[in-house]
This record gives sequence, structure tokens and C-alpha cells, in this order.
Amino acid sequence: MRQFEYAAPKSKEQAVGLLGSSWSQAQILAGGTDLLALMKDDVVTSKRVVNIKEIGLSRMGSMGPDTFVIGALARLSDIAENADLRQRHPMLANVVDEAASPQIRNMATIGGNLCQRPRCWYFRSGFGLLAMKNGKSMVAEGDNRNHAIFANDGPAKFVSPSTIAPALIAIGSHVTLVGPKGTRTVPLGKFYRTPKAEGEREHDLQPNEVLIEVVLSSQSGPPTLTAQYEIRQKAAFDWPMSLASVALWMDGKTVKKANVVLGAVAPVPWVSQEATQALVGKPLNEQTIDAAAKAAVSTAKPLSRNAYKVQLTRVAVKRALMQAAEGARG
Repeated sequence: MRQFEYAAPKSKEQAVGLLGSSWSQAQILAGGTDLLALMKDDVVTSKRVVNIKEIGLSRMGSMGPDTFVIGALARLSDIAENADLRQRHPMLANVVDEAASPQIRNMATIGGNLCQRPRCWYFRSGFGLLAMKNGKSMVAEGDNRNHAIFANDGPAKFVSPSTIAPALIAIGSHVTLVGPKGTRTVPLGKFYRTPKAEGEREHDLQPNEVLIEVVLSSQSGPPTLTAQYEIRQKAAFDWPMSLASVALWMDGKTVKKANVVLGAVAPVPWVSQEATQALVGKPLNEQTIDAAAKAAVSTAKPLSRNAYKVQLTRVAVKRALMQAAEGARG
């Protein structure tokens, strides 16, 4: 590991002041479950590491009947065990409880999970976020079994790694960021972006900003039905090959509003407008669910070695909706 300066601020203001105008100047240390591995492998380098564990960002609780706030430093294990969250958003609590392994959940934070870097083996091997060589994509011409089937027309072909972000986007969430210019709020769905050139990041987070909290709140109120279905190679801790998170607002037996968010299939958590259109205004029955699952993958563009993901994604959407429907019948 390269030599670096270590700082441990006691306030958000101090933390922001210790960050720099570029990622090479400073990196934020939260749970440390990902950053330290990246630095050891020389994938990420930084002159300074800023430990934010002591700046008071681990609070968690309700802020009214329709709003729940989770501090960025809240550990995944604590989130999963929070009784209020389990009552309000059981799907999210279950998703967090199944993320990573018990050992990692006891260290990892929600902010770190949302800001984690891609698991793309080209990126992790030091070839950069876009993995370009001699002007060509190494991914397009190489082993792309685990890469994107949506939004892969440009140079970015990695997949967004968080299994928690799709659930948060589906139920309605935003993040609060603080920097030298003050505080700003970003809908979580817009926090993720697809880089177009080397040097661009996959998050709407500046090098001198800190993500301080996640706010669960929807203008439509809490969803009536929710579910997330992940397809993994093994049931134990593993990165999913595809997942679908669904949130439905019902008017009796009719879907009034729907969010269908896919994971592990695009450089960002992928909001399927096609699936939403197939659901809204219709009863949540077998025919509607099957049509929505097919619609969800209607615009997929697999790479040379990952066409299998199209079928997996269709199945993930169908099973997530079936689980949500079981909740309606229960």
C-alpha cells in the first residue's frame, strides 16, 4: 500500500475542509470494507484518508409518518435490526439483512454501500472504470459475462454493485450531501450516473463532498406492496447476476403507481419504465405480471457473452411481482 496521510475530523465541517478538489487528494473512510482493499490493490490512490466515523452520522429514525432518515454511517446490521424500519419498510430491512456477509454487515455503512465502486474485474484489476485500451473497450471484446445489458452503448459497461440502492429507489429515497458550498439534496435515482469518459465517476458526488444521510420519503406515501428478488449462483453471500426491486401503490386491486428497479444489469440502478407502463391501471394478476416481466427486458442489449442475463432479469421481475402479489393476498 502506498503511503498516505490520515485524518480523523470531529465535525462535518472539518471533514469537508480536509477533502480536496480531486479524488487523488483525499478519500473518505467509513466502514472501510471496500476502500482499504482498493488501496491495497493500488486501484485507488490518495494522498490523504479522512476517517468520518466520529462526525455523528449514525442516527436513524422517523421524521414524521411518511419519512424515515438513516445516517450515512449507520451500519447495515443496525439498519436491518431496527424495529421501526422493519415495520415501515420490511422489504428494505430484509434486503439489508441479506447484503454481503454477517461480518461485513457489522462493519459496512449504508453510505459506503451506496457509494461503493463497481465489482467489474477489469476495474478491480487496474484497467480503469471504462477499461479502454488503444481506443477500444476491453469489455466489449473480452469476458463480459457479468456486465451490463442496459445502457451499455457507450464506454461504460460495468454494473452498479449495490443491492440496497434499487430497493431504496423503488420505495422513494433521496440522499443529502454536504460540501464547501453547503448542503444539497439529490434523488437517489439521480445520484447514479453513467460515465462517458475516463475520469468521470459513477456517482453525483464531488471529491469535496460527504454523503451524510439517506431519507426515505415518497410524495405518494409508503408503497402498498414491495418485494425484491435476487438471482445468485449460490444462496449464501454472493453478488447477484440480476435482481428486481418492486414497489406498488394500489387502489383496491388495481395498480395505481409502480416502480420497478433492476440491479446488476446496468451502470446505474435501472428504472424500467416499460415494466411500469405494463402495470399501472391494471389488476395485479398473472397476466399483468407476465406482461410486465417481458416488458422489463424489451430494450435489453446484451453483450457477446451475457445474453443469459435477459432471461434471468425477466424471471427476477416476475418473481418479485409474484411475491408482492402474495402480500396483497395475505
